Amino acid sequence: MCMAVPPDMVGFAESAGLAAVAFGPDTRETINPASALVRDFATRMHDQVRVLTEATERISRVKADKTATLMAVAHGADLLLAGFNEQGLAANVAEHYGIPLAALHPFPTRILSSMSMVSDITKQTDDAQRQALGLPEATEPSPRKSLEIQAYDELCLPGPAAEWVDSDGCMPFVGALTLQSPTAVDDEVLSWIANGKPPIYFGFGSTLIPSPADLVAEISSACARLGERALICGGPNDFTHMRHFENVKVVDAVNHAAIFPVCRAAVHHGGAGTTAAAMRAGIPMLVLWFWLDQPIWAAGVERLKVGSAREFAASSVDSLVADLRSILTPQCFIRAHEVAAQMTKPAESIARAADLLVDAARRGIAPGATVDGMSEVSGSDRIDDVTPGDIIAVDRGSGQQPYKVVFKDATEAGYVVTLEGGGETFDLDLAAGTTVVRSLASKWESTQSPTPHSE
Repeated sequence: MCMAVPPDMVGFAESAGLAAVAFGPDTRETINPASALVRDFATRMHDQVRVLTEATERISRVKADKTATLMAVAHGADLLLAGFNEQGLAANVAEHYGIPLAALHPFPTRILSSMSMVSDITKQTDDAQRQALGLPEATEPSPRKSLEIQAYDELCLPGPAAEWVDSDGCMPFVGALTLQSPTAVDDEVLSWIANGKPPIYFGFGSTLIPSPADLVAEISSACARLGERALICGGPNDFTHMRHFENVKVVDAVNHAAIFPVCRAAVHHGGAGTTAAAMRAGIPMLVLWFWLDQPIWAAGVERLKVGSAREFAASSVDSLVADLRSILTPQCFIRAHEVAAQMTKPAESIARAADLLVDAARRGIAPGATVDGMSEVSGSDRIDDVTPGDIIAVDRGSGQQPYKVVFKDATEAGYVVTLEGGGETFDLDLAAGTTVVRSLASKWESTQSPTPHSE
């Protein structure tokens, strides 16, 4: 197993026991241009064509470098797993090599597909990559879908799951994935917490705060008015040279799994991981969001009644005091504990994701692939959703071959499926939840199908 990660993350990946290679630019070099693109597109309305052209050229260069790295790493692999922002690039490499692809989504990617600017740039750069790899022009929309693991809990969404993800069996929810890695200051922080009133946690992920000193002063002032202490995680921000406040402790980072349960509440940016960690800890939270997926989790927090939310830019000392008062209530504490009991446990999330990936590798359906005799196949359907008349692939010792589903009967453990093909009819016992390769283009009418059998 080998991971391709930004150069500044190679050490982190290796610390987890994985082989790693540098892939693309550093994380900060990726975040800053993305922010600049959004800013430029909003402020240079008169010159949007040039903004998009510049962005497309820059992203094309980065993708070309990434493709070269990924081609070397993926050669001979059983499965290619990609983050959501690398999924298109990885899919083309997987198709080139004929290996299966899976993706991890920390939030519903539908929010990105709704941004026409993002979609236009993605299509142009993906088309250029496909041409360089000698692949045919992509058809839209593609009927073949790879496994897309939703690395968050369904209940965290601000509404019904169907509004955010496709209910086609290819996008299973597993809960947030976390290493729960300890940090060098965890024991020091736990000792500080034990020597006083449980603090309110403040952290804003990888976001660069314009004026860290002012933010610390505002947090200290708001907490002082409420008689609270504050634990601030600076992340990439420099908090080393600023005024000291008696009710504030500042550190670079902590292990959320260890620290959150002994905090009064959490104030954060609404990142998927931090939101899940606070929910698992059963503490109220205030989300001061910035952009991208953060408003989604903020809305989910308010829907679940485990906290409050507002845009970071709209916050002030007075609003912070009022918002904290609204979440530091018995009702919010009780509700936070109720939701925590419904969250997927970290170990369960990891095990479920691992099982899905092993299954995807075993099935071996690559992007753009077909099973002999079947076109437009889906490799992530569950047997539960298959109906008589469908055509599925079964390996009876000579590779996967298409068979017609004649009948399906439920049992205590799953289903007995009667299949027909190749001049034979046979029964197959399958456990509930078993994934199968199903044809998306063909439908054979059986006597049990919704429409009359016409043979």
